[in-house]
Amino acid sequence: MSLNTSNTQSVKIVTADPGGLGLFGLAMVTFVASTQKLGWTTGLSFVVPWAIFLGAIAQLIACFNDFKHNNTFGATAFGAYGLFWLAVATSWLIKMGAFGPVLAANVDGAQLGVAFLGFLIFSVFMTIGAMETNKVLFIIFFLIDFLFIGLAADAFGFGHGWHVLAAWSELLIALFGFYGSAAVTLNVHFGKPFLPVGKPFGIFK
Repeated sequence: MSLNTSNTQSVKIVTADPGGLGLFGLAMVTFVASTQKLGWTTGLSFVVPWAIFLGAIAQLIACFNDFKHNNTFGATAFGAYGLFWLAVATSWLIKMGAFGPVLAANVDGAQLGVAFLGFLIFSVFMTIGAMETNKVLFIIFFLIDFLFIGLAADAFGFGHGWHVLAAWSELLIALFGFYGSAAVTLNVHFGKPFLPVGKPFGIFK
């Protein structure tokens, strides 16, 4: 006599919220980069490491973990902007001659402008999505829209005013990014709304 039993077990893997790290990475790189755009600091050599390690790697770590959370919006946002900063850092290195004089001599700023325009399109529909997350995240995406408008126009040579728009937008992104990172980290840590982030707009959901 044989006894067949079928047992089904569900295993839940707990993954921490990566939003605090991702937003901190965004805040740090935009904070450092904005000081260069505003003329408070000079050169790009010491901006590159922050673009790679905080702007890119920190956001990509957040991206991978948001995929585990089944958070399509967060994973797409952190992944796209993480790869953006990796591409920007590489572009700066090419321009500075790190990969040789041939690549540096063939730089065309308008191509970078096209890339910024593509990211503006991405950021606009992500801003719409951010309306149903929280107010702080919406403000960050809204400012990112202005950042890419300024970056694209400046790359196309439309005037210095667009560079200034990009610079101040980037600084504000950093400040709200720091707040958003603190809110995610402390709200989860304390298990209660320690720092308010504002409710979703409730328009689409």
